[in-house]
Order: sequence, then C-alpha cells, then structure tokens
Amino acid sequence: MLNKLLKPIDTFIDAVTMYRLLMYYLVGLLAAAIILSLVGDLHYDPVALAISAGTLVFASWAVNRIFAAIFDVPINPESSILTGLILALIIPPTLSLFGVLFMLAAAGLAIASKYILTIRHKHIFNPAAIGVVLTALGPNQHASWWIGSATMLPLVVIGGVIMTRKVRREYMVYSFLIATTAATIVYSIAGGSNVWMGLQNMLLSSPVFFLGFVMLTEPYTSPTARKRQIGYAILVGILLPPQARIFNYYTTPEISLVIGNIFAYLVSNKVKLVPSLRQKVRLTPDTVDFIFKPNRKLSYQPGQYMEWTLPHTKPDARGSRRYFTLSSSPTEQYIAIGVKFYNRSSTYKRAMIDMAAGDQIVAAQIGGDFTMPKDVNQKLAFIAGGIGVTPFRSMIKYLIDTNQARDVSMLYAARTMADFAYKDTFEQAREKLGAQILYVASNPGTTMPHPNTIAGPISADIIRHSMPDFNERVFYISGTHAMVEAMQEILTEIGVSSSNVKTDFFPGYA
Repeated sequence: MLNKLLKPIDTFIDAVTMYRLLMYYLVGLLAAAIILSLVGDLHYDPVALAISAGTLVFASWAVNRIFAAIFDVPINPESSILTGLILALIIPPTLSLFGVLFMLAAAGLAIASKYILTIRHKHIFNPAAIGVVLTALGPNQHASWWIGSATMLPLVVIGGVIMTRKVRREYMVYSFLIATTAATIVYSIAGGSNVWMGLQNMLLSSPVFFLGFVMLTEPYTSPTARKRQIGYAILVGILLPPQARIFNYYTTPEISLVIGNIFAYLVSNKVKLVPSLRQKVRLTPDTVDFIFKPNRKLSYQPGQYMEWTLPHTKPDARGSRRYFTLSSSPTEQYIAIGVKFYNRSSTYKRAMIDMAAGDQIVAAQIGGDFTMPKDVNQKLAFIAGGIGVTPFRSMIKYLIDTNQARDVSMLYAARTMADFAYKDTFEQAREKLGAQILYVASNPGTTMPHPNTIAGPISADIIRHSMPDFNERVFYISGTHAMVEAMQEILTEIGVSSSNVKTDFFPGYA
C-alpha cells in the first residue's frame, strides 16, 4: 500500500538527477521564504532575501568559471549554483556593504576550496560549510543558519524526505538525528539545563534537519560505504548541539560538518580520474559498453560504481552527472560501463553516444556495498534485470580471471533474446567455473534458441526450480526500482531472510 502511495513521487524523482532535484528543493525553500517574509510570517526583508540569494549564486558561478579556467578542468555550473543556494539559506540576508562583502568572501572561499583544499584532485570539504568556517576565521562573521526556524521546518522536512528517498540514505539521516538527540540530552543533563527545552530548541529552532537532509548526505564529501556513512552521521550528530565543545571551543553546525568531512576522507576510497574513451561496443540494440583508458591505475571491488561527469551544452533537467556501475573487472586494464539508451534519451546520454575515441570524461568517487562476501564458500544468487546486469559482469569476470569457482547461480531477465548483454562472459563462467546461468526472456518469440533460456518473468517457481537450495544463498538483485521491489517481495514470499538480500542502488539516477 505504501509503495503504491509513493509511486507518483518515485516516478517524478526517478526522472530527475539528484543534483537537479536538490536545486529544485533549494529554490523552492528560497521562494517560500520570500513569500513568508512578504506576509510577515518570516521576519526578513524579502528584497534582501532575493538580492542576497542572487549575489551568492552569481558569485559562486563566476568564481567557479574563473577557477575552472585557471586549473583547465571541465566546468560544472550545476555544482556551483547549488553551493550558492545553500549559502543563501544559511547566511543572513542583508543589503549592507559589510554583509555583501561577507557573502562574496564566503562564496569565493567555498568554490576555491574545491580546487585548492584537495588531495589527488579530490576536494575534502563540503564547500558551503568550509566557506563559512574560513570567513569566521577572518572578519569573525558567522553563518546564522536562518533556515533552521519553526516557520520553515515543515517545508524543510517534506522536501528533505523526498531528497533522502531519492538517494536512499535515510539510514544516515536517522543515525544523525538519533545521535544529535542523544547528545543533546546528555549535554543538557551534564550542564544542569532543562532537557525538554534543549530538545525543543534542537528540533524547532536549529539547522538540524536542513544540515541532515541536504549537507550531511552530499555524496562527494561523505563516505561511500554504508557502515562508514553511519559512523560519519553519528560523529556529526554528536558534535552538532551548541553545548558540544572541542577542548575550550564550542562547535557550530559548519564546524561539526567539516570535522565529519575529515573523518569521511580518512575512511573512504576517494579518487578522481579523467579517463579517455578507447572504444564503444554495442551489446544489444539499445545498450552500449563504453570502454575507457584510465589516466592512472584504479583499485576497486567488483560491483562498485562511480560518478561520471560529462559537461555538455544546454543540459536538460537530468544534468551532467550520472552514477554507473563498472562493468569491467579490477583484473582488466581498462574501465568500462554499460549504458542503456532510449528513444528520447537525455542530453547527457546524447552527448555520451557522440563521444569519439580519445574524448575524456570525469570519473570520481568509487562507492557501493554491492560486492561479493569475503567468504568464498558462501553460495551466491544473482538476479539481474536489463542493464542491471553490469555489476554481475564485473563480479563474474573477476571470478574467471582469478579462477575462483564460487557457487554462483544467476537469473538474468530481459525482454527479448537480443537484449541479453555480456553473454560471452557468462557462458565462459558456465564452462570454466560451473556457474549456473539461466536467461529469462519475457518476450522470447516462438522459439527458445538457447537451452538455458526460459520464458519469464522471474517468478517464485522459477527461483525454486533453478535454485533448490535458495535458502542457503545470499541474493544480489540489480535492475530497475520496480524490478528490485518485485524480486524482494517474491523472496520474502518464499521465506528468504531480508538479511540475505542485497540490492543495487546508486544515488543518481535518471
């Protein structure tokens, strides 16, 4: 029932990238703040709000263009605009000369941090947070985090819930909120202050929700593995309450996040490559494997993904970034991604299909827990739908190259026989490793040309028949959101424990 109610929301957010959805959310908050100021429910000058926001966005955009030209890197205007919008929601709106200079300094330092405060070309800090931290060291001007007000709270929470549903990082926000609530209680008791009043202030008059929904979950400056993400969220939550101190210094929201960013960098595999296209290989009528030559060696685990940025002219609502799973294996000398194209593809994919040999793309942030267990004796079950097969190609190719004869059984669903990709790799695994591969075609035609092909869709009976020992296996599911949910329901129906089910999801997106 809940999934049916949420289906319209999922349909909308699945058609927009995370970054573009975040932009809509932030612009919506600013528009609402201006309207509430006009009617007197929010005590700010609506003109100052609008001019301050415009100043911060323009300054961030302009400084980004300057630094991109200096460092000779592709421009990503979307990222700089988001930074400006976030700053507009945490810096007090003003038309005073000093206030405008503070805004320009914060925007400039925020964007500069992405180019200067880096290690191996990867920025460490959330730009907006480090921008206001650095300005506090100079003119001693601080962010007010005015977005953390009771008036704006409903809008922050509603939009924030949609954002976290998009990126599937609810567990981070929950961990953060629990940690900061517990910390507030402990600090209040230790300081002899009113616990209820402390909790009320934390929930209604602080930036806790905005920071948690918007800045904490930002992929570039948070860990890429689930357990480390939870640890990061707890650390920031503990440091957030105003009573928190480090030695003799009280923390602020931006300082707590910056400290968390340092932790995230230390525990994460941060990387940024500029690989060049080696060749394009058509796998199916609508799927292409893009094979890239990395500019340096890349270490990753089979099944992980990267964020791919391809700047192009006039990007549509889906933006210039995507998350794609690596279809290549760490044992191969190149990196590759399988990409599905549609009749009305995004501007990003149109730019991608037009790439020629030698053209470059930016690949960053290896992440994901959709990886094989360390126990080589654990039986595995792979269920793939369409282009969701890419992580399994990576895993199975790795097993072939390292001669690991793990007990693997895979169900691969596609519409027609022509839509099955990477069959050469899977058939090689059947021959060399004894892997069980079953192709499930929902529209196979009048004949079944392959002995290991049956008519679909995948059902409980097919799983039972092809994997009689299914209760001994760990299931990995990768495909569309609807397909993954359907498979989870079937596995629950036949008694597979949820602890034995892993699903593939990227914070991205369309």
